[in-house]
Amino acid sequence: MTQFGPALVEDGVLFRLWAPDAGDVTVEVKDKGEFRLEPAGDGWHQAKVLCGPGSRYRFRLGEIIFPDPASRQQDGGVHGWSVVCAPLTPDSRWQGRPWTDAVLYECHAGLMGGFAGVAEKLPRLAKLGITAIELMPVAAFPGAHNWGYDGVLAFAPAEAYGTPQALKALVDRAHALGLMIFLDVVYNHFGPDGNYLPLYAKRFFRTDAPTPWGAAIDFRVPEVGAFFAENARQWLLEYGFDGLRLDAVHAIRDEGWLDRTARVLREEAGARQIHLVLENEDNTASHLRRGFDAQWNDDIHHALHILLTGERGGYYQDFADRPADRLARAIAEGFIYQGDASRNRKGAPRGEPSGDLPPTAFVAFLQNHDQIGNRPFGDRLTTLADPEALKAAVALLLLMPQIPMIFMGEEIGSRAPFLFFTDHGPDLAKAVREGRRREFAAYADVAHGRQIPDPNAPSSFAASRPEQDAPDADSWHRLYAALLKLRHERIMPYLKGARALEAHALSAAAVLARWRLGNGGILTIAANLGVESVPADLPKTAPIWGETSPQLSPHCTLSWLDHG
Repeated sequence: MTQFGPALVEDGVLFRLWAPDAGDVTVEVKDKGEFRLEPAGDGWHQAKVLCGPGSRYRFRLGEIIFPDPASRQQDGGVHGWSVVCAPLTPDSRWQGRPWTDAVLYECHAGLMGGFAGVAEKLPRLAKLGITAIELMPVAAFPGAHNWGYDGVLAFAPAEAYGTPQALKALVDRAHALGLMIFLDVVYNHFGPDGNYLPLYAKRFFRTDAPTPWGAAIDFRVPEVGAFFAENARQWLLEYGFDGLRLDAVHAIRDEGWLDRTARVLREEAGARQIHLVLENEDNTASHLRRGFDAQWNDDIHHALHILLTGERGGYYQDFADRPADRLARAIAEGFIYQGDASRNRKGAPRGEPSGDLPPTAFVAFLQNHDQIGNRPFGDRLTTLADPEALKAAVALLLLMPQIPMIFMGEEIGSRAPFLFFTDHGPDLAKAVREGRRREFAAYADVAHGRQIPDPNAPSSFAASRPEQDAPDADSWHRLYAALLKLRHERIMPYLKGARALEAHALSAAAVLARWRLGNGGILTIAANLGVESVPADLPKTAPIWGETSPQLSPHCTLSWLDHG
């Protein structure tokens, strides 16, 4: 029986709430009445009611009415009724796929038409060569439109996307097509609207450790750690997700919880393959030796972005000098910052040594929701970079051994922005709008009068949907299909046991790298993102990608594979 949320028992439903700071708490069950929750020790309150799946309920504390923080489904938004749900059971025939098979496709369920809309698009993505769908967070948030990082009910899929059954059907559809499916989860904060926990469970939060989103969640409290561990268990073991991407774990102050939870989840999954991926600005490589498969590699993104766009401001300043040398280090060793002093951190060190880790311990990408959406106008690389240089970078991304991730729309060369969007009430909407304008006030276009799109305007959500008639969409699609076919046939089968041999800069904008694959073969990639030819000691044999050349041409990536 689960610890949080309602439990189906022999003669009804047992409603439970951890409310250590509350006095009398009642549960109102729609069409049944109101029932007092009896103290059950250690801050728990509970009551058994004769009802079943489908029943609507909510809690009351004095004059305050609020949903179950562990609600599995909502009716009427994050301030509405919680719904008792029957347990979900994953398809036991699906045992997963190895992490080395992963080609990730990050997408926003709302922009793709909800859970049913995502399911409709899976055959096309599978045919392209995608092997793993990664949904941005789906936990219930206020309003109809949101990135998902304002979630406040961690267990309940957002009503705007569909029911729990629709989400389960999406997972099953992915598996029927041989696709893995991952979920982005947010365990470092709650959103600003609909979080009632401070009213009755102050111990959920720390007063000594602020985060950019408010007080840190206190993972030192056993019930708090259990709440999020149970949430992870729900997605993996009830819905059947193949893996989780844990958002911004540098804001989780008790790192012991991360490693313990990873170990327990793997034990409970048994023979089924599950995969756990981190986002972590601290570059804590030790997590990748203690139960986590990989980390999103922002370092490699930043170096590539500078080479493609020339931008050097903001957080790119840490990567602005010798970006090709930094890219070579990221290709060979994973992190660029491995304890090095960071200008972004006022000279403080960032990161841990990562050179001993396999290349598959890092998720590489040219774009993601953050790197596009946290720009004031949501610009994609198709509007910022030379198209030929971008194609060379795509070839590097999809042919090197790090796990590649594609952001929705990249595969068709979408030029539509991915804007920051919300659906808050008037006061919060105004605060978000004004805060975003302050944040980007020094941005050149903003300083010259260009208006930042209003996050709360429905048009911001609508404009963020990748257009299907993008210029050169067919050409981009053919490029991705060809590269992914090559990865599937020539590289993916040999990624287990792969290790970097060397990587170095050939010029200010070109790199060459070699890896020994798991079967002993040598993979060589040379990429030139610059505008001038580069002399290089290239293999004499014909490349598996690109045309043979005595020099490395501008905006070109070449790849060789010698299985000796």
